[in-house]
Amino acid sequence: MIRFRSKVDTWLVLLVVAAAIAAVSGSFPLVAQGAPGALPIAVLVVLLTLALPAWLLAATYYEFAGQELLIRSGPLRWRIDLTQIRSVTPSKSLISSPALSMDRLRIDYGRGQSVLISPADKAGFLRELEARRSSLSR
Repeated sequence: MIRFRSKVDTWLVLLVVAAAIAAVSGSFPLVAQGAPGALPIAVLVVLLTLALPAWLLAATYYEFAGQELLIRSGPLRWRIDLTQIRSVTPSKSLISSPALSMDRLRIDYGRGQSVLISPADKAGFLRELEARRSSLSR
């Protein structure tokens, strides 16, 4: 298996940090007032605010396994048979996707399906994809 990590834009990291700061600072007054049950609620809010973005930042990657492209982004997963890929084109689309950067590739596959990804090593990803697709057509 060959794995390519997602490129991560600085603005996205800053957004996650800002959300964490907002969650902590928003929870602090509630805890400071000593309201009953405030501490568990504040901890839950902070954890929920941080858990998904941290998971996405830590576990967004694209992996070649046999004749499949596996795309993972936190709890989300895609499996694309390499023979089903119709085209791969650069994209700056804002559509939600398993891409942590706006420097994206749009993969069109199957019957009208597409997914946007953002490998940090875009050239290496494209070389590996082409090599694997070429070996399948022999």
